[in-house]
Amino acid sequence: MSEVPEEGVDQLTFYREQCVEHVAKFKEMLDECNARVMSRKKTEETCHEEMVDYVHHLDHCAMPKAFATLK
Repeated sequence: MSEVPEEGVDQLTFYREQCVEHVAKFKEMLDECNARVMSRKKTEETCHEEMVDYVHHLDHCAMPKAFATLK
């Protein structure tokens, strides 16, 4: 995969895709939470915290790369 996205490609999405392996632990925790929630008929659990953690770490990895390419 190239280090710089092609013209017209969303840069943040491009760099987030490059960071997926880096945040695999948080994605796994989110997937486990989602499986728990989906397996129950009545629950107040929402996986909000797991989603926030996943996106936070994904953006922490992707943002410096995206900002470095701004003109």
